[in-house]
Amino acid sequence: MDAQKEVDARGLNCPLPILKAKKALADMASGQVLKVVATDPGSMRDFQAFARQTGNELIEQAALNDEFVHYLRRR
Repeated sequence: MDAQKEVDARGLNCPLPILKAKKALADMASGQVLKVVATDPGSMRDFQAFARQTGNELIEQAALNDEFVHYLRRR
């Protein structure tokens, strides 16, 4: 999937991946896609809640080895 911006949140625990994503999304235009790569297993649940609360669309989530990849579309 093509993303206009990517955030590397490897090695960071909650709530830091969410905070980095929130900051990145603030600098993006509506409809653009953000990719977040995290190593915190809790990020799967955290990004689902974040999308519900903010209105940004969680397009896709994937667990690849020890990494969790999240794609969010800016509202």
